[in-house]
Amino acid sequence: MRKLKNKKQNGNGHRLLIFCILCLFGFYVVDAGLQRKQEKREQSKSKVILLHADDLFYDQYKNPGAQILTGNVAFQHEGVFMYCDSACLYEATNSFDAFGHVKMVQGDTLTLVGDVLFYNGLDQLARVRHNVVLTHRESKLYTDSLDYDRLYDLGYFFEGGKLVDKDNVLTSEWGQYSTSTREAVFNYNVKLVNPKFTLISDTLNYNTRTSMAEIVGPSNIDSGDNHIYSESGFYDTQNERAYLLQRSILTNKGKKLIGDSLYYDSQTGIGKAYWNIIYTDEINKNMFTGNYCFYNELTGYSEATDSAVAIDFSQKDTMYMHADTFKIYTFNINTDSVYREMRAYHKVRSYRVDVQGVCDSLVYNTKDSCMTMYKDPIVWNGGQQLLGEVIHVYMNDSTIERVHVIDQTLSVEQIDSVHYNQIAGKEMISYFKNGEMDHTWVNGNVYIDYYLFDDDSLMIGMNYTETTELKLYMKDRKMNKIWMPASTGTIYPEPLIPPNKLYLSNFAWFDYIRPKDKNDIFVWRPKKAGTELKVSRRRQAPLQKLDNLIKKK
Repeated sequence: MRKLKNKKQNGNGHRLLIFCILCLFGFYVVDAGLQRKQEKREQSKSKVILLHADDLFYDQYKNPGAQILTGNVAFQHEGVFMYCDSACLYEATNSFDAFGHVKMVQGDTLTLVGDVLFYNGLDQLARVRHNVVLTHRESKLYTDSLDYDRLYDLGYFFEGGKLVDKDNVLTSEWGQYSTSTREAVFNYNVKLVNPKFTLISDTLNYNTRTSMAEIVGPSNIDSGDNHIYSESGFYDTQNERAYLLQRSILTNKGKKLIGDSLYYDSQTGIGKAYWNIIYTDEINKNMFTGNYCFYNELTGYSEATDSAVAIDFSQKDTMYMHADTFKIYTFNINTDSVYREMRAYHKVRSYRVDVQGVCDSLVYNTKDSCMTMYKDPIVWNGGQQLLGEVIHVYMNDSTIERVHVIDQTLSVEQIDSVHYNQIAGKEMISYFKNGEMDHTWVNGNVYIDYYLFDDDSLMIGMNYTETTELKLYMKDRKMNKIWMPASTGTIYPEPLIPPNKLYLSNFAWFDYIRPKDKNDIFVWRPKKAGTELKVSRRRQAPLQKLDNLIKKK
C-alpha cells in the first residue's frame, strides 16, 4: 500500500507542476479555472458509497485507515457510478484509489475508463491514469493521464491526447474538455485532421456540438489547392466554412487574398473579404485592393467595390485603375477555351507613367485582349490626347498593339500653351511597335492642323488640310511621312495664322482632368459644363413597306 501512496503523491506532484507552468505563462483556459483560483472551492458533503465488493479487509500495518476491496468493486457518489477490480477506500478523507478495469459512468452520456483512478469525494476530483478513454455522447478523448473535475464538468490532459469527433481527429500535447459546454481547448502542436482538410495550430478551441473550431493562435489550414493562414477566427468543420479575422490570408494556385476579415465557403466556392483588402495574382501579375471583395471560384465571378483599385504589374511600369465597381465574369470555365471579362463601372481613372485614361465605364476581354472605354473616354500619352465616343485598346502581352477610336475622333498633341497639332475624323486606328506609335490611319471627314518646323526646331507655319482619309507614319516618335488622297488645304506662315484656324471646331484639351499620379485616380474631376461629348445619332435609311411597293406598281 506504500506504493499506492507513492503513486498518489507522484500524481499530485505532476499535477502541481503542470499547473505552475500554465500559471507562469499566464494562461487560464476557462472562466471556471479563474473561479477555482480566486474563490474557495465548494466541497461535497455527500459520502462515497461502497455498493459492492467480493472481499473487504483491513491491513492496519501496511495501509492504516484504508478498507482494502477486491473483486467487482463498485462505488457511487453524487450520481456517478465507479467500477474497478480492486480499491483502497479512505472513509476519513472520503476518497479511494481504484485499480484494474476502472470505469466511471455518469448518466447515459459520459463514460470514463482507464487502468488507475484516484478519486477525491470532497473536491469531486477524479484522476485517471494509463489507457484513458473519455466518451461523451459521440465524442471520444484518448490520453494516458486525465484529471476530471466533476464540480466544473471539466477534464484536462497534459501528456498528449486525441479527440475523435465525427470526421475530425484532434491531437495536442495539452488540452481540456468540458462535458457541460462540449468545448475543448487544445494547446501545443495542435493538429486537426479531416478527410477534406488539415488544420495545424498552437492553440485551438473546438466545440463537439457545433463542430466549430475557434482559431486563437497562428494556424494553417490546407484543403487541396487552398491554404488558409489565420491567427483569429472560426472554421466550421462540417460545412467547411471559414470566418477569419486579423489580416488572415487565403492562397490558391498563385493567388493570394488578404483582408481584415475573410469569409470562405469551400463547398460553394464563395469568398468575401472586408476592409484593407489585397488580392494578388502572381501568375497574371495583377492585384486588386479595396474594402470589399466577393468571388465565386466555381463560376469565376468576382466583384470589388469601395475604394477598389486594379493594379497590373506585368510590365516595367505598373498600371493603377480605380472605379466605383469592378466585376469579373468567367466564360467556359471548365473548358480549354476559358476567357474572362472585366467590367469597370463609373468614374474610371487609370494611371501609368507613360499612359493615363479616364472614362465612365470600361470592359476588358481576355479572349481578344481588348479594352473598350465608353462614355467620354480620353487617353493621354505624353503630350498627346486621344478621345472619341468609344475607344478600343488591343493588347498583346500587356503592351498596346493598336488603339481604335470610333466617332468624333480627336487626336491632340500639345506643342506649347497656344499651339496644338490636331487631327479629327470619324474613325482612327493607331498601330504600335515596342510600345511606341508606328503609324495611324484616319477615315471620314478628316481635318488636320499641323505645325511645321525648320531644322533648328523653329516654328515656320501651320498646315490646315481637309481630306477623306489620312495615313500618318512615325519614326523616332516624330512624323516621318503622310499619305492622303485628294485634299484641300492651306499653309499659313507662322505670323499670319488666322486666329479662327488655330483650333479645329471640336478641339478640346482636358489636361485638368488627367490623373497626375497613382493617388490621383481616386479624385474624380468631371469635364466642365458644356464640354461633354454628345453621342452622334446614327440614322438608318427608311425601309420600304410592301403597301408602298404595291401602290407604286
